[in-house]
Amino acid sequence: MSRLLRIGELANLAGVSTRTVDFYTGLGLIEPAERTAGNFRLYSADCIDRIAAIRALEANGVSLADMAVALVPGKGDLPGQLTQLQVDLDTLREAAAHSGPAAHQLLLALTARLQSLIATAIEVTGSLPPM
Repeated sequence: MSRLLRIGELANLAGVSTRTVDFYTGLGLIEPAERTAGNFRLYSADCIDRIAAIRALEANGVSLADMAVALVPGKGDLPGQLTQLQVDLDTLREAAAHSGPAAHQLLLALTARLQSLIATAIEVTGSLPPM
């Protein structure tokens, strides 16, 4: 087992403040691995990657509240949501085929944003340790 990190060490290695670590802990985005006899929280090194993933998602417009809800075990239906996303993409293709120039440009901008979010999701999925 790797060495556990105190809050200050985790914050330093993750490039955030201790207040940010406290805030993420309070939201349930990260969890201490254990506590010391003096009740200090100790975190696993995996939390460094988790904080990086949280920051990447946040930078792409995903709210901390949405992340917190998503991390609740048994919450959400990923296969159903992915199926709905495919249906929505097919609808978007149809709309693009019949849109005028102004709508086409708007759809182009929205699609670029969607591609950025999907790329972030793929990147974060590979680096996010299980909780």
